Order: sequence, then structure tokens, then C-alpha cells
Amino acid sequence: MKELILGGVRSGKSRLAEQRAHASGFPVVFIATAMARGDAELEARIQHHRARRPPTWLTVEEPYSLGGALAAHAAPERCVVLECLTLWLTNLLCSRPECLEAECRSLCTALADARGAVILVANEASLGVVPLGELSRRWLDVSGELHQRLAALCDRVTLTVAGLPWELKSPRS
Repeated sequence: MKELILGGVRSGKSRLAEQRAHASGFPVVFIATAMARGDAELEARIQHHRARRPPTWLTVEEPYSLGGALAAHAAPERCVVLECLTLWLTNLLCSRPECLEAECRSLCTALADARGAVILVANEASLGVVPLGELSRRWLDVSGELHQRLAALCDRVTLTVAGLPWELKSPRS
């Protein structure tokens, strides 16, 4: 089962991903993309998420090469959680923009080839106004295009709003 979970900030998407990973019954590999870079508030968020995860879950920190990390860890009878695509795209756009398209292709290829359960978590940020800044508009464009590519590869796509999951695509549809 491959799933994309989308939602706004504090929408419940992370908690839902964690619940679904538990429910898979498989050992879990959690691939984290966040880098605090001296940001105390982001570091506190990262610590909060770490504390919530069971100690039996293997955590892999990978801010750039998600396709490579997914390919390395996906396996039958294993669940891989990738969180969060939003920060991953930001990392690439701000630090390695020349690698962006190749990394997106790599992630899509790794997802298509992955065996076992994979849960991808991302912010759905394109429901509001178009921002004035060029970098912000570029991020929205890349994010929206990537979400479409990933949704096509996933068995289930879920949007979370106020802690409630809304299935946009399910294995039954």
C-alpha cells in the first residue's frame, strides 16, 4: 500500500501517518527531512515529533535524497514513512535547486518500485492566494506538480482537515 497524506499545518496529517504506520503491523522506518538550522521553534517541533514516535521505529534523517533513502529502506513487510515532502522541497529549492527535478524523478521512481507500505506526508498549501515572492510561487508550482505525480502512483490519497481524514482516492476506487 502506498499512501499520500496531505493537509495544512496542524491538520493531523502526521498523527494519521503514525496511526497508519502502526496499523500496518510492519516494522517502521521513519525518514525525516527537517533540518532546524538554528531555528529554535523548528527544533522544538522536531523534538515533539521524535518524542511521539515509538523507540522501535528506525529514524533516518535525510534532507535531500529521498528517492535514495526510500529505495534503500523499502521492503516487503516494512512500512516506510517519509515526512515531510514540504520541508524536503524547501531544502532543495534553498540549497540545491539544480538537483530539484532529478530528486523529484528519483523519488517518483523509488515510490513506483517500492515494495511494502509507504506513507508520504506533505502540506497542501495551494488552497490559498498566490504569494507575491518568486521563490514562494516556485515552491507552490513544484509542490503541486509533485503531489499530482505522487498521487497517481499511490493507492490511497488522504486530505486531513481539523484532524479528520478525507479520502480522495482509495484502493476501492
